[in-house]
Amino acid sequence: MLLSELLSKAPARPESRVERFLFGDRRLGWGRTTTIRVGQVALNFRCRTCDVTRTFLSGAKLSCLVVGDGLLSIDVTLKCSSCASTVEAWFLVAAEDDFYSSAPLVRVERYTENLRDRADRADSDSGPFAELLTRAQQAYELGLGAGSMIYLRKIFELVTHQVAVLADVPLQTSRGKRRPFKDVLQEVNEKRNIIPLRFSGSGYKLFGELSDVIHGHSDEDIALAKYAPCRQLVLGVVDQVAKDNEYANAIEELGWAVDDIGQIASEGVAP
Repeated sequence: MLLSELLSKAPARPESRVERFLFGDRRLGWGRTTTIRVGQVALNFRCRTCDVTRTFLSGAKLSCLVVGDGLLSIDVTLKCSSCASTVEAWFLVAAEDDFYSSAPLVRVERYTENLRDRADRADSDSGPFAELLTRAQQAYELGLGAGSMIYLRKIFELVTHQVAVLADVPLQTSRGKRRPFKDVLQEVNEKRNIIPLRFSGSGYKLFGELSDVIHGHSDEDIALAKYAPCRQLVLGVVDQVAKDNEYANAIEELGWAVDDIGQIASEGVAP
């Protein structure tokens, strides 16, 4: 396998033996750079210029920097296969044995990208919270557990407060102070059923999970382990609100005299 094939699996962080790509009688020391020929890196993004998913390709030569013992930094510029849009990607590559062996065992320890408003991930989320979801995912991939949870909690708060305004649920007390989120969430859910019935009794528990990590009650490893299930539950709330809006629009078009749209939106959702 060529190193480019391994890098092309990003954002996954695979491990595999690859064909040797560092040569020479003298090993490169810390801070030294070199050019390597490992084939073209190919990553799929949704090109904003083309408005469709395209393969972005690197050049034949990649820039490689020695950043430590058995650790390389590889910077890649990729160009859309159809237009002139370019993005950047960065890989931190580690060797389990020796980069200078005939078939070194390497792994991608870290990957990040700079899409510069020119592209989006092919599987990126859409909708009003797409940017926050993307940031949450990027923080997770960088190993920032608390950071990823901050974005998830922000989405949960935003969607709850937006529905609160629509449902005439006050966000402040009679004295002008901010109401506790738990109270707002409970009242919003009673009026519009924004929490999927599968975990309707645990809506605030989800918020608590997110908050515990943010306030330092969990370490980064625990936060990273909780990210995927918490993200799924937050998306469940967003999806439930989206369904509510879809039902509301349909009922308005039909002219039905139905007040509690939230109740109708929850029909058919199995507990």
